[in-house]
Amino acid sequence: MSGIAVSLGDMTTETKPLRGRICLVAGATRGAGRAIAVQLGAAGATVYATGRTTREKVSEVGRATETIEETAELVTAAGGEGVAVPTDHLDPGQVRALVDRIDRDHGRLDVLVNDVWGGEHLLVFGKRTWENDLAGGLRMLELGVRTHAITSHLALPLLIRDRGGLVVEVTDGTAAYNGTRFRENLYYDLAKNAPIRMAFGLAKELEEYGGTAVAVTPGWLRSEQMLAAFGVTEENWRDATAATPDFAISESPVLVGRAVAALAADPDRHRWTGRSLSSGGLAREYGFTDADGSRPDAWGFIVAGETGKPDPADYR
Repeated sequence: MSGIAVSLGDMTTETKPLRGRICLVAGATRGAGRAIAVQLGAAGATVYATGRTTREKVSEVGRATETIEETAELVTAAGGEGVAVPTDHLDPGQVRALVDRIDRDHGRLDVLVNDVWGGEHLLVFGKRTWENDLAGGLRMLELGVRTHAITSHLALPLLIRDRGGLVVEVTDGTAAYNGTRFRENLYYDLAKNAPIRMAFGLAKELEEYGGTAVAVTPGWLRSEQMLAAFGVTEENWRDATAATPDFAISESPVLVGRAVAALAADPDRHRWTGRSLSSGGLAREYGFTDADGSRPDAWGFIVAGETGKPDPADYR
C-alpha cells in the first residue's frame, strides 16, 4: 500500500493533501465526474467543474436534476473550492476560454480529469453496427472521444508548465477486460477503449515533463441515471437486487472519486503512468472504501461470473 497519510473518507482541515492544487474535472455534472470533483475538494483542492447542464440550460442528456453549479457547491461544502464553468467540450473555443480562465486565476493546472461522456441515451445493445443508428453511434464517438482529445490538446500546455501533473482518463472497463471482450455495441466499444489508449499515449508524451497519465474505470456505477433506471435511490438501492441479483456488486460514485483523489495525493503516483486502473483495485492499494465501508471489486466479480455463479458478498 502506498503511504497516503490521511484517510480519504474522513479528512480534517489539517490533513488535506491537495490544498493549493488546481484541478479541472471535465464532465462533472453527475455520476463519476461529480464524485471525483467532490472528493478532490474533500482533499482540499480547487476544482473547476464543467459540463453542459446548468440551472438555466439542460443538455441533451435531459436531466435537469443535476447541474454543475450544484457540483461546485458540493465541492466547497466538502472542504475545497468549487468553481462551475459551463463548457461544451466539443467546442474548442469554449474549452480554450476555460483554460485561459484557469490560467488567469491561478497560472497553473495540476490535475486534469477527462470524464466527458453523456452518451447513455444513445446506447443500444443487441444490434449489429449496420443495424444501429449511424448518427447516434457517431455522436457517442464525439462525446466520448473527441471531447477528450480537444480538452487534452488545449489544457495540457498549462498542465506541463509545472512538473508532476496528473491526467486521468475516465472510461468503462480496464484494458485487461476490454482487450479481450466486445462491449456489445461497436460505437460504445470504441468510445470506451479510446480513453485507455489516450492514457497510454499521453503517458509517453508527458514523461519528459514529469507528468503521469492513467485510465481509471469504476465498476457497476450507481450513478443518478442508473438509480433512476432501476427505480431506486442511493438509500434503498439494494431493493433492486431482488430482480437483478448482480446489482449487489454495484458501487456508489464515491469509490471512483476517492480513487482519483488518492492518485492525486500520492507523491509516488508516477509508478502507475500509462496504466489502466479500476476503482476497486485502487481501493485495495490505497486502503479506502466506498461510502458504506465496503470495497467492491466489480470487475473481479464480472470475470468470475463468466465461468461460475460468484456470490457478490465475496467481492465486497
